[in-house]
Amino acid sequence: MHEHRIYDVVVVGGGAAGLSGALTLGRSRRSVLVIDGGAPRNAPAGGVHNYLTSEGVAPAELYATGRAEVAGYGVEVVDGTVAKAHRVEGHDRARFEVELAHGELVRARRLLVTTGLVDELPAIPGLAERWGRDVLHCPYCHGWEVRDQAVGVLATGPMTTHHALLFRQLTDDVVVFTHTGPPLAPEQAEQLAARGVRVVEGEVTGLEVTDDRLTGVRLRSGELVARQALVVGPRFAARADLLAGVGLTTSEFVVGGHVFGDHVAADAGGATAVPGVWVAGNVTDPQATVIAAAAAGMKAGAALNADLIAEETDRAVTALRAGADPEAGTGADAVAGTGAGAVDAETARHWDELYQRRERIWSGRANPHLVDVVDPLPAGTALDLGCGEGADAIWLAGRGWRVTAVDVSTTALDRAATEAATAGVAARIDFQRHDLTRTFPEGVFDLVSAQFLQSPLEFPRAEVLRAAARAVAPGGRLLIVEHGEVPPWSRLAHPHVHFPTPEETLAELDLDPAGWRTERLDAPRRAVTDPDGQPATLVDHLVLVRRR
Repeated sequence: MHEHRIYDVVVVGGGAAGLSGALTLGRSRRSVLVIDGGAPRNAPAGGVHNYLTSEGVAPAELYATGRAEVAGYGVEVVDGTVAKAHRVEGHDRARFEVELAHGELVRARRLLVTTGLVDELPAIPGLAERWGRDVLHCPYCHGWEVRDQAVGVLATGPMTTHHALLFRQLTDDVVVFTHTGPPLAPEQAEQLAARGVRVVEGEVTGLEVTDDRLTGVRLRSGELVARQALVVGPRFAARADLLAGVGLTTSEFVVGGHVFGDHVAADAGGATAVPGVWVAGNVTDPQATVIAAAAAGMKAGAALNADLIAEETDRAVTALRAGADPEAGTGADAVAGTGAGAVDAETARHWDELYQRRERIWSGRANPHLVDVVDPLPAGTALDLGCGEGADAIWLAGRGWRVTAVDVSTTALDRAATEAATAGVAARIDFQRHDLTRTFPEGVFDLVSAQFLQSPLEFPRAEVLRAAARAVAPGGRLLIVEHGEVPPWSRLAHPHVHFPTPEETLAELDLDPAGWRTERLDAPRRAVTDPDGQPATLVDHLVLVRRR
């Protein structure tokens, strides 16, 4: 994750809804970042219930498993909280900027907010400390665990009778404490009496706990009523402060004409009133259980993917009508890229014809200089300029890097995507088609690799390399590897070709010494096989610089 990197979707909240939405998007080859503060609503609970195939699993285990699953599809998950989010004006792709609490910024084409809610409990001493254990509210989340026990129901709102009857299904010992709730209507009192539910008048002032177990409920009168569990209806407060920056506010959550808190209103698919912002889980549906929140996350993820596809298709149609390449940045058949510009037809034809001469042009092995430089580095994000048939990108992805791989040739990109799928790393590589003389990939990266950007066609090499340097994140590296001499078998045909020295290339970059450190500037040798199948040695020029 880096400042101003553009993701297809940033998911705020890594609970069941957020991870489920991220999984759906990751499997659709979207670039996704999940930001999770690590404070799920159900953290105090001993287990998650009514979740088919995961019955009774601890919440922390469920979310750890979910994180591992989404990571398998290239989704990034980071621990942190979001300070604010706002819309980005005047940007043709990124609609939103998200600022984390520690100040880091990321940009997103869409937002999925799954931040959940806070249960606001009555101000009774000791109540909050037992929440999710033997003070509870949902019979479907915790009811089985208190079956046949002495259960109390604290009256604080209009749902008291409903809760009492639900728990009466699980035990024949239910007591309603009238506390501060509204008076029972005659028909409610009759229903409770018919089911054998006792009503105790008076305000509750505390709980009795023995050996870390609830044993009783104490009234203001001093009376102690023995109970093993207490049902409390909280007020639901949506965690939605960050949405104020994008123009969204909460509204009352109303059921049966009664207000039970607030939520972020959305349609059935999770879309809010602000284009580009989706919500899922308890932040919009306070009544959703864990499995319902996960289902809503999946539904929102699918809706987000469809919305992105519609936008990309509109761009492609516009480009087609303008006479540009309609597949630039929208090809989903093999080149699953996001965003590219117009491509010079002559340039594209030249490189496609080169690759179409043989089934494979290059060896399929990563460049040894890249391997030498990158092998000791921790995995991060990489931009592979001129990726060709994908060997470098696949090698990087196999070591945990998330790679944006760029080429102008659709033939090369198709081959690279096929090889990546065979290698099992396709989810970690975003293949994009760019003519670097016209457009450049967006974002910043830990590693920018420019391998042999030397062309027989007219090519603004220095300008492209300077753009490559601008794409390096703070602390990241730019690696440039170029031919240092004409191959021995071609010297007669090209006797006067000059290749810039590493020092000349460094000078062309025009880097500010205060902002960059030179790590390598040399001419390593590389063993190759010549056209006759004989071993040979080539001299390359290598520049490795690091942004401070």
